[in-house]
Amino acid sequence: MQTKLIKQTLANTDFEVRSLDNLEAAQPKKESIFSYLKYLLMGLFFGVILVKSEVISWYRIQEMFRLQSFHMFGVIGSAVVTGIMSIWLIKKFKIKTISGQQIELPAKEFQKGQIYGGLIFGFGWAITGACPGPLFAQIGSGFGVIIVTLLSAVAGTWMYGLIREKLPH
Repeated sequence: MQTKLIKQTLANTDFEVRSLDNLEAAQPKKESIFSYLKYLLMGLFFGVILVKSEVISWYRIQEMFRLQSFHMFGVIGSAVVTGIMSIWLIKKFKIKTISGQQIELPAKEFQKGQIYGGLIFGFGWAITGACPGPLFAQIGSGFGVIIVTLLSAVAGTWMYGLIREKLPH
């Protein structure tokens, strides 16, 4: 019985195994409508920071890709340093989530598909002047043409889902 279960698990693709791991997390929790207010407020706060720091500015992004300004490199660099320090603090002090769950940070393996994905992402960022984080802030700031970029990002994600098994991972 146990051998059959192991063989069945090994036969599953990476996607199926990850979805099996997340079955418990996928169970909806009973939360009131007001409990989602914190997410709305954090999203608005994040959007304001993106707008005020000019991270959503197409001109700032073009300056970065043309190596004409340090502004975006400074923002990205400070985000990387903040992320490194946050991960270190989480591991050192075994910080838990708001709901009291242990935070697990699994080791990541390098895969050559990350290079291809990074290049595609960078080209798209350079061409459109938008990455996924600031898309909604750009739309909220009145740049309606970014809806085309948002729809393209959704279409690209959908396409990736269709051909995922054929790509180098």
